[in-house]
Amino acid sequence: MATAVSQSVPWYSPPKIARVVFQAKRYPVLPVAILVFFLVIPAVFAPLVAPHDPLKGSLSKRLKPPVWAEGGSIEYPLGTDKMGRDLLSRMIYGARISLLVSFMAIFVGGSIGTTLGVISGYFGGKLDALIMRLVDIALSIPAIFLALVLVSAIGPSFGTVITVIALIQWARYARQARAETLTVREQDFIARARVAGASHVRIMVRYIFPNLVNTLVVLATLQVGSIILLESTLSFLGVGIPRPTPAWGVMVADGRELIVTAWWVSMLPGVGIMLTVLSLNLFGDWLRDHLDPKLKHV
Repeated sequence: MATAVSQSVPWYSPPKIARVVFQAKRYPVLPVAILVFFLVIPAVFAPLVAPHDPLKGSLSKRLKPPVWAEGGSIEYPLGTDKMGRDLLSRMIYGARISLLVSFMAIFVGGSIGTTLGVISGYFGGKLDALIMRLVDIALSIPAIFLALVLVSAIGPSFGTVITVIALIQWARYARQARAETLTVREQDFIARARVAGASHVRIMVRYIFPNLVNTLVVLATLQVGSIILLESTLSFLGVGIPRPTPAWGVMVADGRELIVTAWWVSMLPGVGIMLTVLSLNLFGDWLRDHLDPKLKHV
């Protein structure tokens, strides 16, 4: 009797496609892959993976198109800018700038905002009202206006960008930390800690703050994309990272007058910003659903 030969199901079959789509919804594979290969690895290993010095160029090689366009060269896979500098190398080092600005701004702004938010929610009363009014003032100040004021006072620099972003971001952490603290402080274990004689500082640090970590991690993840976009905007307007530092916003600004004749100078860094911010937002949404039990899908 002839035996039936089992045939493997092709990858493009409906069941396999449905399985891939389902897994993609459960795990942020694509956003994480984009972030790892487009942001993290270039930022950490920039000197090793960049093919050229991002600050050195040759006017004889200026405005070379990408390798896939007519006249392109494998020596400059993404082309060169108007100073003859390699675009790929500048984008790689620009990822380092964006990641460093994001981490430092989140650390400074998040630390200040979380501390004030926990204090505000724990003690309440006039102190709570005062801190919340400061939060409202901070959230009402336009970031661009604040950047222009600081730049006119101390000049554009790496520290100025971090200061501006931290002054904007701390209020968001303060408001979120206060809201969570108002809920946590009413729990029974906080009352038992008070009865046991724990100090206010110990209660806030040992019992309240650990219950805020998940929310703060999600908020920080979502804020990375916003910070990268804000830093790029400030650099584009000339009040952020100063030239010739290879920041993505600076690269977009450098090519705005060449958008017709040399579209890649502005277009490719802009696409990089878009993919990074979109991936961070998708990953942040997944992380929020994963860490918040109330939002988990059964």
